[in-house]
Amino acid sequence: MVKVIQKEMKVQLPRVFRELLTAKARYKMFYGGRAGGKSYAFADALLTLATSRKLLIACVREVQNSIKDSVYKLIADRIAFYQLDEYRLYEDKIVNLKNKSKFIFKGILEHNAQNIKSLEGVDICWCEEAQKISERAWQILDPTIRKPNAEIWLSLNREEENDPVWKALALHPDNDTIVRKVNYYDNPYCPDNMKRLALKMKNENYGEYLHVWEGEPRLSADNHLIGREEVYRALENDIKVNNDTAPLIIGVDVARFGDDKTAICYRRGRQVLKFKTFQKLDVVQVAHLIGAIIAEDKPARVCIDVGGLGAGVYDVLVANGLAEYIVAVNFGERADNAERYVNRRAEMWARVAQWLTSPLPVSLPEFSGLVEDLTAPLKMFDALGRLQLEPKAEIKKRLGRSTDVADALALTFAIQNAEYLLKIPHPSGGDFVDDSVYL
Repeated sequence: MVKVIQKEMKVQLPRVFRELLTAKARYKMFYGGRAGGKSYAFADALLTLATSRKLLIACVREVQNSIKDSVYKLIADRIAFYQLDEYRLYEDKIVNLKNKSKFIFKGILEHNAQNIKSLEGVDICWCEEAQKISERAWQILDPTIRKPNAEIWLSLNREEENDPVWKALALHPDNDTIVRKVNYYDNPYCPDNMKRLALKMKNENYGEYLHVWEGEPRLSADNHLIGREEVYRALENDIKVNNDTAPLIIGVDVARFGDDKTAICYRRGRQVLKFKTFQKLDVVQVAHLIGAIIAEDKPARVCIDVGGLGAGVYDVLVANGLAEYIVAVNFGERADNAERYVNRRAEMWARVAQWLTSPLPVSLPEFSGLVEDLTAPLKMFDALGRLQLEPKAEIKKRLGRSTDVADALALTFAIQNAEYLLKIPHPSGGDFVDDSVYL
């Protein structure tokens, strides 16, 4: 009889993956681009746990024609790397002979009733290449992993905007769901040659770079008003605009429904300074918030969406003596240039698009959901050739939320010839985007 000596694994997971070992959550989703180290980190984390206590771990894909389609070889390679002699490799499973932990490898759609029942005792289910899991496969898998405190781990490189597992988990993550983005620059073990390849593609084909190396999904249509490339370039820029060269304009998109957010954008010319969002504030609370912002930040103007509850916010601010600072904006009203745009919404969003593609660089701060918000609306044209945008309700259905943050940015472009708001006679660098000053 062979005596099995169990070794203690000494694994140094990149910090971004530590939650795999430390956090308690039903769903742990890690997504991103090439060379982020997701597969190695998942394999090492699972081996760490399986070595420390008895676990049943299922490694699944939608369809697995043979064991070669699975992560079997990766697990086996990591066992060899760490010299874990207590593990034995069988044709379709890997077993820890010391504590009886077991790795099994399955295809979700190949399951009959008996095979599905065999997954009910799984402690951790790893869905590799989870972007390829269909809605039907997810509906089979999720309720099957039913053991108390069982976890489902998902590693993926997003393909499309509407990847089923992304829609199911990441659009509205709850307290039992972890969603983390990991890219090559987050991976301390990323080889230098991979970093060079990433930089080469970034310089030659920025749009493809965003998909391959940054983990962004491909846009499902070519008729988006704003492209992802322009947004990311603005996020990378670090522009500082002096107070005397452009007015501070604030956009306020007031929440309409229970799950919407009141979003506030601060823009000074070519620089968006910051975004803020608030939930579950009533009309009076939002008005008091804006009043405090006016007193503290002294904006040239605050543009408020009055198409819904924002009308009440506007009225309270007027009653409080702040009429000179605020501008009422209705997205659905007639555009300033009615020959080119169906309404103010299309006009203001078009100005955002032009601002992002202007010859001079512009700057956006990092903010959760900003990229998705700005690239969400589809553009179309009416019978007169005027630009109009996809209805908000359709965007919300597709995106899973309203584009509150991007709407707040669009509101900062509501004022024509904003140059006059500067309190100096001859401002420097007065460049315009469709009659709206941005520098």
